[in-house]
Amino acid sequence: KVSLLRSLLRTKSIEQTIADAAEPGRELKRSLTAWDLMILGVAVAVGAGIFSVGARAAGSFSGPAVTLSFVLAALACALAIMCYAEFASSIPVAGSAYTYTYATLGEFLAWIIGWDLILELLTAGAVIAKYWGIYLAMVFELFDIHIPTTIDVAGIGVDWGPLFIVGVFTALLILGTKMSARVNNVFTLIKVGIVVFVIVVGLTYFNADNLTPFVPPSEPTAGTGADVWAQSLFSWLTGAAPAKYGVAGVLSGAALVFFAFIGFDVVATSAEEVKDPQRTLPLGIFGGLALVTLLYIGVAFALTGMVPYTLLAEAENPSLATAFVAVGAGWAAQVISIGILVGLTTVIMVLLMGLSRVLLAMSRDGLLPRWLSVTSETRRTPVRLQLITGAAVALLAGFTRVEILEEMINIGTLSAFVLVSIAVVVLRRRRPDLPRAYRVPFSPVLPIVSALLCFYLMLNLTTLTWVRFAVWLAIGTAIYFAYGRRHARVGHLDA
Repeated sequence: KVSLLRSLLRTKSIEQTIADAAEPGRELKRSLTAWDLMILGVAVAVGAGIFSVGARAAGSFSGPAVTLSFVLAALACALAIMCYAEFASSIPVAGSAYTYTYATLGEFLAWIIGWDLILELLTAGAVIAKYWGIYLAMVFELFDIHIPTTIDVAGIGVDWGPLFIVGVFTALLILGTKMSARVNNVFTLIKVGIVVFVIVVGLTYFNADNLTPFVPPSEPTAGTGADVWAQSLFSWLTGAAPAKYGVAGVLSGAALVFFAFIGFDVVATSAEEVKDPQRTLPLGIFGGLALVTLLYIGVAFALTGMVPYTLLAEAENPSLATAFVAVGAGWAAQVISIGILVGLTTVIMVLLMGLSRVLLAMSRDGLLPRWLSVTSETRRTPVRLQLITGAAVALLAGFTRVEILEEMINIGTLSAFVLVSIAVVVLRRRRPDLPRAYRVPFSPVLPIVSALLCFYLMLNLTTLTWVRFAVWLAIGTAIYFAYGRRHARVGHLDA
């Protein structure tokens, strides 16, 4: 009988992983190009965050140095994405960080990271769908369209917007990944155009005086010292008084704006549906990241040049619209609202696809029920999983207050980044013979720096987020020992 420790550390060979991806009835269709992948990355990253998270970070943490916060977050993302690109070009199958961890660090950590990815994608999908419904109501109001966005169901007010948009993209993803990608490409090009428009108009109101001081002096955060749950874990562990601005504020701002970069790990989940993945995946992933980083820095620079950061700090919910209204360009708020609605639309689609692909890989390995991984004979899409994930996201968005769990998205993403960064070093040692179309430069130094940087960003999330994360991991561990460990196909092969 296989010992407990051995079963927790057992790995799945890369050859078996690739062979399983071609299993009849459970395979996906390769139809995406490098352009499709680049647009997928932009689609999932450029959402509401570009219009709001930068303003929040500038007002509450970084001041004008929010541009540096975006650069640091982009650097952390780029380092991790290098590791993803090496894995994706070597093991071009669905599952992303889960699959890579299974091949290197063992089954239990693979399960944990898969469970984290489910948390990230499910929560993100529900949060974004919720906000889509909110911004739909705002757009209706701006254009004087009298359609109620809330309906009464058995005495309960239900937002129909999230249910509608999730239903539409669930249907599109069932019909085929390529068709969904075409729709996604159109929406993404529209929202990139809106973002560029916002940057150009914002720069016409630019005042260099607003950028001074570029890094405001550190000051204590009023009223949060006694609230242990609102402190960052790092602040709580070190006993440092909660503060904003200064160098620590720039770093805290980076942890916050990192939310705007989530999604590039989702692009890696589409590896099994990409043509010529060894060449296409690195090109698509890095191209998307470069474009998104330029857009974010442009927006942050325009924003902090338009108005003093103190004005953003005083606003209850600061956003780009706050700045435009302050300079007398309220009409731009209408354009921004439309941009957010279009932006959120594509984010929802990519998250739904990523969630179903992670679950597909886990169920194909037996860690979740195998019947979930069956794909359509004609379109080769995971119909069952797409319906289940669509229903779960729609119900969470329509019937719960998921917006309170926003930071859970960040901690799920960052934990995946940490393990993938470590795993790429392990794979280099275990399989130096493996063909690699892309190699992380200066390994193992850069992957280790990536892991440390992402872990530091995790420490800058609140203690309440860490407690919720611990509860989620405890639930996942219980499911693994109750079902996954006993049904894993690797365990049966070993026996």
